[in-house]
Amino acid sequence: MTKFIHFFAILALCAFCTYCTSPVQKIPVIFDTDANNEVDDQHAMAYLFMNGNTFDVRGVTVNATFSGGKIDEQYAEADRIVRLCNVTGIPVKKGADSDFETIAPTIAQKDFDGSDAVNFIIARAKAMKNEKLVVIAVGKLTNVALAVEKDPSITDKIRLVWLGSNYPDPGEYNLVNDIPSMNYLLDTDIEFELVTVRYDKPSGTTAVIAFKEDILKKMPGKGPLAKEPVTGRHGKEFRCFGDYSVNLFEECENHGNPPGRSLFDMAAVAIVKNPSWAEVQVIPAPFMQDRQWVERPNNKRTIKVWENFNVKAILNDFYQTMDNYKLVEIK
Repeated sequence: MTKFIHFFAILALCAFCTYCTSPVQKIPVIFDTDANNEVDDQHAMAYLFMNGNTFDVRGVTVNATFSGGKIDEQYAEADRIVRLCNVTGIPVKKGADSDFETIAPTIAQKDFDGSDAVNFIIARAKAMKNEKLVVIAVGKLTNVALAVEKDPSITDKIRLVWLGSNYPDPGEYNLVNDIPSMNYLLDTDIEFELVTVRYDKPSGTTAVIAFKEDILKKMPGKGPLAKEPVTGRHGKEFRCFGDYSVNLFEECENHGNPPGRSLFDMAAVAIVKNPSWAEVQVIPAPFMQDRQWVERPNNKRTIKVWENFNVKAILNDFYQTMDNYKLVEIK
């Protein structure tokens, strides 16, 4: 009898104990994007917004790269996804049209190219107390580099996860849009993680391919209902992200057999959610000269390099998220 009394006493204590369970710590994120360039940015944003149990999205900052138009068009596409996902309380800030070396001499001015996004990144980083702000950057690194140049104190408050480069090979779209911004950040103390692209190689995010037939089959009607119709970049109106996803895949050029598109940027979000979905190595920070990587084996400053992505797990989670979404909280 005494044993039973002790057993039920323990159960009663556990029922009232505040230490037995604790809320899951959500990951604070700013998403830095050239949203109108491709089709992967939009899917990355939707995946981020619909993972409300994992992420605390503090805002979206936008930059302009070679494709997709100037900053207003990039902003418009990011705003479409915010509205289609019914998270209109998330701030969307316009960032750099130009490049780091052009803008950096002007950052003492009240208004400069990209100032809204740059000042936003600084403010959100400085507000962090006991954890780092994760900046998932999926375009050029201009906004982040300008923020660090303007206020170097934020480097220890940011974890930068950049979708970019074919490292250790040269090239890649995000990188060549602003190489000096990347080189600048590689020589700061900011926590720097490089999510490889590696065109046509199975070890990079290029391998994370969403096939058109799967998008057309799985995505119609997915996601929350927008408060009002949203006109897409190709002119039609949409009420949910899933239908817009179908339209994006119908309007873009698909590659391969079966045809599809790589969801590079979505994979970058996925490995922040679950680091086991890729392999990571720590290396001395290199830099780029004449568009070629230069290794610095004696460099004490290190970065992380992500590769060999679990394509099946990442895509399965993307589609499952679309089926059973939990929107991020608006604060």
